[in-house]
Amino acid sequence: MKLQSAGAVITGGAMGIGLATAKRLIGEGSTVTLWDINPEALKQTENLLKTAGGKIYAHVLDITDKEAVYHAADQARRDMGRVDILINNAGYVAGGSLLEGSDEVWERTIQVNLTSMIYTIRAFLPEMYARNAGHIVNISSAAATLGVPGLAVYAATKWAVWGLTESMRMEAYEAGKTGVRWSSVHPSYISHGLFEGAKLRGLGNLIVPRIPNHDVVARAVVDGALKKGRYSPKRPRTVNMTLRFRAMMPDSWFQRFLILFGVPGSMSSWKGRR
Repeated sequence: MKLQSAGAVITGGAMGIGLATAKRLIGEGSTVTLWDINPEALKQTENLLKTAGGKIYAHVLDITDKEAVYHAADQARRDMGRVDILINNAGYVAGGSLLEGSDEVWERTIQVNLTSMIYTIRAFLPEMYARNAGHIVNISSAAATLGVPGLAVYAATKWAVWGLTESMRMEAYEAGKTGVRWSSVHPSYISHGLFEGAKLRGLGNLIVPRIPNHDVVARAVVDGALKKGRYSPKRPRTVNMTLRFRAMMPDSWFQRFLILFGVPGSMSSWKGRR
């Protein structure tokens, strides 16, 4: 996809993967609209990117509010002329066992990580279909490939994001809208930000080490998904081993493989974003 002069909307754009992706898109000559619920962080990011020469629009938005999303989508079209790229990056992490968290915490996890994507996709897909052009990138997770204790609801939403993305790709194909592309991106634990402190144990940490910074994922979004059209880039790439082992092994062996790779206990040292 040609990124020069493209219009992109990034949810959760004030920090982390969203900010790193915005920097890369600006470097490619794209115009970027950032949505984030944190007004202070959003203002700092807007100033930072404008100082760097980027063409930026920034709006405070709770993406779980569907009417606010549809209103903000109209504003993005007015600001940028059209939206060529949607990057559904906003995420919410609450660690702990299913019984430890409240109903409200798990409901919020589902609303931010999954339900909001239905709103944002429905806000921009009609115009992409009308042009038969565009690209929607949904940030999933390595947790979409296996079960993670302490992240049950989060993992469930990320499995759902992968399924949503693949299903929409097939819907576009069936509708004859093959110019509208779909990608899901699957990062493992990142050293800083939402997953600070979390890591696989023993052999797992050697083969699937923590991602050192958010730009590694941003590069997968921009270079892998948008430029090369890859369907589901994983970071680190060794995350793909999970899928291959799952395909080759009996289920009981695969569960032992997860234990060997230190998946249980990987959230025990989780701190999250301060």
